[in-house]
Amino acid sequence: MVKVGQLIGAGLATVSLAGSGVGIGLVFGSLVIGTAENPELGKLLFTYAVLGFALTEAIALFGLMITFMILFS
Repeated sequence: MVKVGQLIGAGLATVSLAGSGVGIGLVFGSLVIGTAENPELGKLLFTYAVLGFALTEAIALFGLMITFMILFS
């Protein structure tokens, strides 16, 4: 019964990966729109997009870490 609980908890913890995928899509979609509207700020917007990507990816890695902690402890 404990193993079933672990598997359900690990499955629920992976929901953060889907949310992270949506977040990364929004970050780079906004980069494309912002660059199309104002090409002079393209380099600055890219810097902000890379920062947003890194922070969003960190959330996904934390969720994955929690998933593995649930499964293997």
